[in-house]
Amino acid sequence: MDWKAHLTHQSTTLDAFRKAHPDAAKGFTALHHGTLAEGALSVREKELQALAIGIVKQCTDCIGFHVQAAHKAGATRAQVAETVGVAMMMGGGPAFMYGAKALEAWDQLTS
Repeated sequence: MDWKAHLTHQSTTLDAFRKAHPDAAKGFTALHHGTLAEGALSVREKELQALAIGIVKQCTDCIGFHVQAAHKAGATRAQVAETVGVAMMMGGGPAFMYGAKALEAWDQLTS
Protein backbone atom coordinates (compact mmCIF):
# COMPACT_ATOMS: atom_id res chain seq x y z
CA MET A 1 0.00 0.00 0.00
CA ASP A 2 1.22 3.50 -0.78
CA TRP A 3 0.36 5.18 2.53
CA LYS A 4 1.12 8.74 1.45
CA ALA A 5 -1.12 8.48 -1.63
CA HIS A 6 -3.82 6.69 0.36
CA LEU A 7 -3.96 9.37 3.07
CA THR A 8 -3.91 12.15 0.49
CA HIS A 9 -6.91 10.54 -1.21
CA GLN A 10 -8.71 9.96 2.10
CA SER A 11 -8.14 13.58 3.10
CA THR A 12 -9.92 14.62 -0.10
CA THR A 13 -12.79 12.29 0.75
CA LEU A 14 -13.01 13.75 4.26
CA ASP A 15 -13.01 17.29 2.84
CA ALA A 16 -16.00 16.35 0.68
CA PHE A 17 -17.84 15.06 3.75
CA ARG A 18 -16.99 18.24 5.67
CA LYS A 19 -18.76 20.20 2.93
CA ALA A 20 -21.73 17.80 2.86
CA HIS A 21 -22.30 17.83 6.64
CA PRO A 22 -20.25 20.62 8.23
CA ASP A 23 -21.90 20.42 11.65
CA ALA A 24 -21.03 16.75 12.12
CA ALA A 25 -17.51 17.33 10.86
CA LYS A 26 -17.00 20.31 13.18
CA GLY A 27 -18.32 18.31 16.13
CA PHE A 28 -15.96 15.42 15.46
CA THR A 29 -13.03 17.79 14.94
CA ALA A 30 -13.77 19.53 18.26
CA LEU A 31 -13.93 16.15 20.02
CA HIS A 32 -10.68 15.10 18.35
CA HIS A 33 -8.81 18.26 19.36
CA GLY A 34 -10.21 18.30 22.87
CA THR A 35 -9.43 14.66 23.51
CA LEU A 36 -5.92 14.65 22.05
CA ALA A 37 -4.76 17.87 23.73
CA GLU A 38 -1.86 17.67 26.17
CA GLY A 39 -3.09 16.73 29.64
CA ALA A 40 -2.34 14.07 32.24
CA LEU A 41 -1.31 11.98 29.23
CA SER A 42 0.99 13.41 26.60
CA VAL A 43 -0.14 13.86 23.01
CA ARG A 44 2.33 11.11 22.07
CA GLU A 45 0.77 8.67 24.55
CA LYS A 46 -2.74 9.52 23.35
CA GLU A 47 -1.77 9.06 19.70
CA LEU A 48 -0.26 5.66 20.49
CA GLN A 49 -3.50 4.69 22.25
CA ALA A 50 -5.50 5.85 19.24
CA LEU A 51 -3.21 3.82 17.00
CA ALA A 52 -3.79 0.69 19.10
CA ILE A 53 -7.54 1.17 18.87
CA GLY A 54 -7.30 1.77 15.12
CA ILE A 55 -5.43 -1.52 14.77
CA VAL A 56 -7.90 -3.50 16.88
CA LYS A 57 -10.88 -1.91 15.08
CA GLN A 58 -9.19 -2.65 11.72
CA CYS A 59 -9.40 0.96 10.53
CA THR A 60 -6.70 1.40 7.91
CA ASP A 61 -7.25 5.14 7.63
CA CYS A 62 -7.09 5.54 11.42
CA ILE A 63 -3.79 3.67 11.42
CA GLY A 64 -2.27 5.97 8.83
CA PHE A 65 -3.47 9.23 10.36
CA HIS A 66 -2.48 8.22 13.91
CA VAL A 67 0.94 6.95 12.77
CA GLN A 68 1.54 10.40 11.25
CA ALA A 69 0.30 12.16 14.37
CA ALA A 70 2.33 9.90 16.70
CA HIS A 71 5.47 10.64 14.69
CA LYS A 72 4.74 14.37 14.84
CA ALA A 73 4.25 14.03 18.63
CA GLY A 74 7.70 12.44 19.02
CA ALA A 75 6.93 8.71 19.01
CA THR A 76 9.61 6.31 17.85
CA ARG A 77 9.34 3.23 15.66
CA ALA A 78 10.08 1.10 18.75
CA GLN A 79 7.13 2.70 20.57
CA VAL A 80 4.89 1.98 17.60
CA ALA A 81 6.11 -1.63 17.58
CA GLU A 82 5.26 -2.00 21.29
CA THR A 83 1.87 -0.42 20.65
CA VAL A 84 1.30 -3.04 17.95
CA GLY A 85 2.20 -5.72 20.51
CA VAL A 86 -0.39 -4.44 22.99
CA ALA A 87 -2.99 -4.28 20.21
CA MET A 88 -2.15 -7.87 19.23
CA MET A 89 -2.57 -9.03 22.83
CA MET A 90 -5.99 -7.40 23.00
CA GLY A 91 -7.15 -8.09 19.45
CA GLY A 92 -5.59 -11.43 18.50
CA GLY A 93 -4.76 -12.46 14.94
CA PRO A 94 -6.61 -9.66 13.14
CA ALA A 95 -4.72 -7.10 15.24
CA PHE A 96 -1.47 -8.82 14.20
CA MET A 97 -2.36 -8.28 10.52
CA TYR A 98 -3.34 -4.64 11.04
CA GLY A 99 -0.37 -4.08 13.34
CA ALA A 100 1.92 -5.08 10.50
CA LYS A 101 0.15 -2.43 8.41
CA ALA A 102 0.92 0.14 11.14
CA LEU A 103 4.66 -0.57 10.95
CA GLU A 104 4.51 -0.45 7.16
CA ALA A 105 2.75 2.92 7.44
CA TRP A 106 5.44 4.15 9.88
CA ASP A 107 8.23 3.18 7.49
CA GLN A 108 6.57 4.91 4.53
CA LEU A 109 5.20 7.99 6.28
CA THR A 110 8.29 8.88 8.28
CA SER A 111 10.89 8.52 5.55
